[in-house]
Amino acid sequence: MSTRTVITGLGVASPNGLGTADFWAATRSGKSGIGRITRFDPAGYPARLAGEVPGFAAERHLPSRLLPQTDRMTRLALVAADWALADAGVRPGELPAFDMGVVTASSSGGFEFGQGELEALWSRGGQYVSAYQSFAWFYAVNSGQISIRNGMKGPSSVVVSDQAGGLDALAQARRQIRRGTRLIVSGAVDASVCPWGWVAQLAGGRLSTSEEPARAYVPFDSGARGHVPGEGGAILVLEARDAARERGARVYGEIAGYGATMDPPPGSGGEPGLRRAIEAALRDAGAEPGEVDVVFADAAAVPELDRAEADALRAVFGPRGVPVTAPKTMTGRLYSGAAPLDVATAVLAMEAGLIPPTVNVDPAPGYGLDLVVERRAAEVRTALVVARGAGGFNSALVVRAA
Repeated sequence: MSTRTVITGLGVASPNGLGTADFWAATRSGKSGIGRITRFDPAGYPARLAGEVPGFAAERHLPSRLLPQTDRMTRLALVAADWALADAGVRPGELPAFDMGVVTASSSGGFEFGQGELEALWSRGGQYVSAYQSFAWFYAVNSGQISIRNGMKGPSSVVVSDQAGGLDALAQARRQIRRGTRLIVSGAVDASVCPWGWVAQLAGGRLSTSEEPARAYVPFDSGARGHVPGEGGAILVLEARDAARERGARVYGEIAGYGATMDPPPGSGGEPGLRRAIEAALRDAGAEPGEVDVVFADAAAVPELDRAEADALRAVFGPRGVPVTAPKTMTGRLYSGAAPLDVATAVLAMEAGLIPPTVNVDPAPGYGLDLVVERRAAEVRTALVVARGAGGFNSALVVRAA
């Protein structure tokens, strides 16, 4: 069996669209999902904007027994996984249980569930804390709940490396398929738009405090002042190429190359590691820089981080050497969910023959990037997705058209 890994199913829960079709319609047209927080009153906090998934009612999609034991993050992930499997035409009960696995990423775990149980502990007493707290908060809970719901007993794990984690999870899934697993459900969903999660995000010092949704998150812009957080992400079905062909599956694209590095310690004077991650991903894919049709940027919207990313892209591709886009300006940064959503966007862009826009950004010329600020018709055969996590994580993934 071929060890090449292909994408056969997509499930999306995004601030600018619930479900793949709604998300893609919004993204290709430049519709943003960023606005004032509605899940709690943000008036007492310096940052008040977020990307919230609209119209999600878990009880419409999941059995009632799951609701008391799951955080919003896990409910979104379970539904996205259901959608991805349906999109792939996979009925898990018809496949051998040990030929299927789950690899997800998580940046925060079930913060909102944990907040509720802490409130119960301090206001009512320990006897009112749910037994489900023992796992509902945990980073690995999405992998566990997806595997249980679908009877998947093959290799399963979670990767925790902040924003880079979504790519690291897809790479780990590809590794398991190379070792012989037939199918892996992979990707990530994060959701920490709650007071406890908000305080943790504010502590990082990278949140935008702008009150204007159209100007709050503007990477590679002279007005960049930090990012807007969001919730959601994407779950993908990955399969061995031959297994997918054997069952006549629709193939969106191939996970062709991956690279990951760590930045040197702060103050050491060492070069950031993003360039090396990109070069490693290209080598792994057997691709030259000139073959890349678009880069989906990490887009931190912190000037020094934007500068480091732009420097890496210019070093690999040359000044304005490749179109660069950041559709996450329509959703906010979804932490571990961001990069899998970029991968889903990349394969949808390949099908549609267009590059989605980076909205609301006036590119600063000093970055030397060909930043796509309006939807651009283009043949997209090879895409590069890059992601960086707090603490120095760098990851890059090459995706090829089917």
